[in-house]
Amino acid sequence: MMQIQCTKKLLKELGVVELQAAEEESIFCWHANLLTMNRRKAIVLMNDSSRYSIILYGLKAKHMKKINEIIIEAIRDTWLAEGIRPEIIEAYLSAGKNFAFSATKDRSMVARLNKACDHVYFYSHHIVTDSLGQPTVDKKCNKLIVGNVDKSYSKPNENLYKDLQSFSGDSIFNKEALLLHIQLRLDNHNVWRKVIVPKHIDFPDLHQTIQNAFGWQDYHLHEFNVYPIDVHVEEIFEQKPIINLVCNDDAFDYDYGVPMKLTVNQTVMEYLPCILTYNYDFGDDWRHVITVEKVIENYEQNYAVCVEAKGNTPPENVGGDGGYDEFLAILENPEHPDYVHTKSWGDSQGFASFDLELVNRRLKHI
Repeated sequence: MMQIQCTKKLLKELGVVELQAAEEESIFCWHANLLTMNRRKAIVLMNDSSRYSIILYGLKAKHMKKINEIIIEAIRDTWLAEGIRPEIIEAYLSAGKNFAFSATKDRSMVARLNKACDHVYFYSHHIVTDSLGQPTVDKKCNKLIVGNVDKSYSKPNENLYKDLQSFSGDSIFNKEALLLHIQLRLDNHNVWRKVIVPKHIDFPDLHQTIQNAFGWQDYHLHEFNVYPIDVHVEEIFEQKPIINLVCNDDAFDYDYGVPMKLTVNQTVMEYLPCILTYNYDFGDDWRHVITVEKVIENYEQNYAVCVEAKGNTPPENVGGDGGYDEFLAILENPEHPDYVHTKSWGDSQGFASFDLELVNRRLKHI
């Protein structure tokens, strides 16, 4: 049975009489609170065992009448986005298919729930307004460190993985992955990365993967474009994409004659087979071409790993392809009058030789 332990205002909203909580395994127990965010109602659920949070947003009276179904769907969608195997998710949901609503357990659990709500507020700018479930926000919130009773620290997502591993007695992650070749298009330099990503990866996580793999600082806007698989890579930027995936609502103010969607809650798998481009910083115009080299059948992680690389990434705000050439020319000549300033500026921008170990440490925490 799924035990949903609600604050008084949530019980009132649901029209449930306050009941005493039944004795259930903590993995099936959730504390829940009702919030108002951007003048819309939201529910934050926090698992008692792992402290893993699920957010429901934009709830109306009609949704409260079928809250059981909505909670189940939200858990399913978010855990799929985490890369957890569908059969393990369904086994969990089947074991907890019956719902019981009750009052909160104690002040300690309410304090933990309030901390989970704080994390949701912190990432509220990532909320998709036309979706009840919020997998992207869920994943971000559950990577934040929380304090435990014994004064140790942990991450809710890692706690959840351990709980589901114990529940299932088996490996919990999908084992299929994609080997991506990501080429930064420069006239005079060969810069690329080969990265293994979980097959379920969404575009916000792919964005962060590319940022970390190339050492970009995420200072600027970005977009993805989807092209048919048979487009010639050398001519790809001369072709019209199938769809343009953008990072914020402002992009919809401009019509380029291509269908547009927000990247949030969009997965790469939805568009395969295809060729992708990733454009970062519309001023310097850093263009990347992404191709799938192969599908890996036995991948044990649910995070990306960089396996091979060539070339160093230009520093942020260097002035595009031509500016990067000029920057390198100055660094190669210590007698140049601008050498000291340029070297110092490059250091401040994080310009450095590629470091595979450092990149993979960062990728693990996306």
